[in-house]
Amino acid sequence: MSRQFLIVTGLSGAGRSLALKNLEDMGYFAVDNIPVSLVNKFADLCVESGGKLNKVAVGLDIRAGKESLDSIEKIADDLKKRGIRHRILFFTADDATLFRRYAETRRRHPLARRISEGINAERKMMSKILYLADDVIDTSHLTGGELKEILTKKLSDQTLEKMKISVLSFGFKYGLPLDADLVFDVRFLPNPNYVASLRYKTGKDVDVKKYVFKHKEAKDFIAILEKMLSFLIPNFIKEGKSHLTIALGCTGGHHRSVAVSERTASILRKKGYMLQVYHRDIHN
Repeated sequence: MSRQFLIVTGLSGAGRSLALKNLEDMGYFAVDNIPVSLVNKFADLCVESGGKLNKVAVGLDIRAGKESLDSIEKIADDLKKRGIRHRILFFTADDATLFRRYAETRRRHPLARRISEGINAERKMMSKILYLADDVIDTSHLTGGELKEILTKKLSDQTLEKMKISVLSFGFKYGLPLDADLVFDVRFLPNPNYVASLRYKTGKDVDVKKYVFKHKEAKDFIAILEKMLSFLIPNFIKEGKSHLTIALGCTGGHHRSVAVSERTASILRKKGYMLQVYHRDIHN
């Protein structure tokens, strides 16, 4: 049996603790908030366990402190040098989702009294680990069951292991995204901006989504896009591409591109891909 050593980290409130519980259900030996300095020693113990600890998940979060978290890159290099295969899973969510979760649980953010300040500070502190992560899992729109399903697919399907996907909405009036691999223009869709009740909403609002996808053009486009991506992504993986950015643009980046990006991301998540969604111009 191949050894699986996972480092599970991410933003507070983004689902890291729930992921560890799901991993336990999947047969992993899970340890939360272990001192960062002990990760390598713990990995050695797993190797020496005689096969008893072949599936291990170690949880690390902001409570370890910035200095300790900054050493994760060195720890990962040391694990690699000693032949211990590992993966870093990073859990994230958008600001609105994190704020709502904190408000619902009435918890204080570990970095600040004001939740918004804590979220901003933590994003900055964790940015280096986000860059190092092998898998970035955005839980903004996932239920607990969907998260477990994605983890199951992710950790059992090696064909998806190395591909990271970003879905990006943007407005053409602000310029093309320079890092996009695939760009799709959705300005042919009926524009919610010309509907008074929708003008000041965004493609994340239910009313806007309903307006966009009630039109046949949108339904047909999503069907074609899904078929195209089902062909392209496995072939990109086959060629060794590790990251793919899919950009969808409308005029201002507020309505159509946002709604279509959200729908595209939902489709790809259900296929087991790990991805992040960015709405570049939603607040412009």
